[in-house]
Amino acid sequence: MRAIQVQVPGGPEALTLVDLPEPQPGPAQVRVRARAIGVGRPDVLIRNGTYKWMPPLPAVPGAEMAGEVDAVGEGVTQWKAGDRVLVSARDLPVRGGCYAEAIVVPEAAPYRLPVSLDLADAVSLPNLQLAQALLMGLSGGRLTARSALVTGAAGGVATMLGQLARHHGLQVIGTARSEDKRAYAKAHGFHEVLDPAAPDLPAQVKALTGGRGVDLAFDPIGARLFVDCLHALAPLGTAVSYNIVAGAPSEDVFKVLRSLLGRSLAVRCFSMHTFDEETSARRALMQSAIDLMAQGHVRAPRPTRMRLAQAREAHEVLDAGQTRGKIVLEP
Repeated sequence: MRAIQVQVPGGPEALTLVDLPEPQPGPAQVRVRARAIGVGRPDVLIRNGTYKWMPPLPAVPGAEMAGEVDAVGEGVTQWKAGDRVLVSARDLPVRGGCYAEAIVVPEAAPYRLPVSLDLADAVSLPNLQLAQALLMGLSGGRLTARSALVTGAAGGVATMLGQLARHHGLQVIGTARSEDKRAYAKAHGFHEVLDPAAPDLPAQVKALTGGRGVDLAFDPIGARLFVDCLHALAPLGTAVSYNIVAGAPSEDVFKVLRSLLGRSLAVRCFSMHTFDEETSARRALMQSAIDLMAQGHVRAPRPTRMRLAQAREAHEVLDAGQTRGKIVLEP
């Protein structure tokens, strides 16, 4: 079986195509034959050895795989050969493992996929699951917000978050640095998309919301942009940091919050790992994501398709930010 392995962490050159023994399912396990493998940021962290939930080396990266069950272990009754499924590493005892032609997982791990879902689209479902957790988790499932700001609006999670928020009736404003990224985000659900480098970004957001500001701001960027999110919030608004790709803000965030005391604002740092031990909640979020995509309420961006053997090239593209939507490896 061909797989991509990291033996010594590093850049894309650390990804090595190897031949491994074909995995065989044991009791209460199933084997899934890959048809589409998602490429994402956690894979980069595994590749360079900095992932907080790093699997032991040598490691096979990969957080999501869509394919078919092709073998079942003793005692398995809920799956049979030919069943279309999604495997997410969020449901596995060790993260990673999906950059391979096949994977063996516990029988409780896969998600059943309807025939209406293309397998290349299905590997975007974990992004929609995360968007579900970000938007609905804040409200306990009772969403009362009227508007949201999403920075980095052309990103994988942000694209899902924009569509999801719009599906729930929110006014959705995004930010993106280039004109083509702004057009891409508007084509994926955003009402308006602004330039994050604009010195009056909070004022622009307020103008678009009748002077009120947004109820929610979701930011994976950090740095100065997160502070702008705070200034763009409506009274009782919440800013959510779910990554800091540009680094932490240089300003004292608590001091900024105190300067805006009259609005009673809140800040949350979010990670999907919050649900690592919340199996039923995590799986319910994914099932809801599957239903939303299958019903056409949220659509996966058009994927960039590459071969499994091109994993290095895929990571070069990912590192350079040269693609929109999901990169999908196909065996």
